[in-house]
Amino acid sequence: MLLRAENLTVERGGRAIVDGVDLRVGRGELVGLIGPNGAGKTTLLKALIGVTAASGAVFLRDSPLEKLSANERARRVAFLPQDHEIAWPVKVREVVALGRQPWRQGSCFGDYARGQIIAEAMARMGVEGFAERTADTLSGGERARVLIARALAQMTPLLIADEPVAGLDPAHQIGLMEVFVSLLREGRSVLVSLHDLGLAARWCTRLIMMDGGGVVADGPPAAVLTPENLRRVYGIEAYFGKADGGPVIMPTRLSPK
Repeated sequence: MLLRAENLTVERGGRAIVDGVDLRVGRGELVGLIGPNGAGKTTLLKALIGVTAASGAVFLRDSPLEKLSANERARRVAFLPQDHEIAWPVKVREVVALGRQPWRQGSCFGDYARGQIIAEAMARMGVEGFAERTADTLSGGERARVLIARALAQMTPLLIADEPVAGLDPAHQIGLMEVFVSLLREGRSVLVSLHDLGLAARWCTRLIMMDGGGVVADGPPAAVLTPENLRRVYGIEAYFGKADGGPVIMPTRLSPK
């Protein structure tokens, strides 16, 4: 098990933002974390990596999170936050190279292998063409792809990404989900928060639906994205269909009050 959380709770002002969440991510899974705004998704992801204080327990590959150094955590899980800002005029190649930082001490990767990993991460996200440009000259979508490449270069067994498709055009959204699927073939796993239910249904192997700080459904996409759950959690009706052998879900209207 790459990630396990037990009774994870985050409180603010006497209110539980994340309330008693149990969660597991195994090897070779693409797990989508879904739910309406304010459901607690971002807070949960930050608690899972120790950025946000929480009660309960988190284990990375069976090691308690609090007993791992920052470097040890960074070798086990890469985190991609919502914020795509890069506040300094550093070259794109150098931004991506930061993903190798946890491996600099006592690394089994030499300089050549390190360069290959960085180049491959950039190629996967299609950013190799502006490797020598500075990050402050990029568009928002381009910066997002660079930061995803940095997370890929970290080469961790688990990648946690908070709304990584935000700001990407449809082609790059699909391309990113294809990259995530390719990680599964390498024995790696991804936990990703998504607002696009169509992407979640089509690409994820499992979905975790949150509402009000808790998990209300966990299972295969078809078992989680039911008309009943969409009405109860999102207050919407949706079209369900198939295209190119995969599911299609498209919200159509608000549910009647």
